[in-house]
Amino acid sequence: MAGITCPICGEPADPDVRPFCSARHRDRDLLQWLGEGYRIPAGPADEDGEDGLDKTYAPD
Repeated sequence: MAGITCPICGEPADPDVRPFCSARHRDRDLLQWLGEGYRIPAGPADEDGEDGLDKTYAPD
């Protein structure tokens, strides 16, 4: 797997756990996702909870 490196440590990837170098790093990445370690920061939600997606359309 020339050119593919582990996103955790930069070592060459193992074909069995690609794109990671080991099952340990694959599991570590999964735990980051499950623990919301990769979330995107955002501002506070609207107080009324209205975002326009839950509104029903009423023709005039």
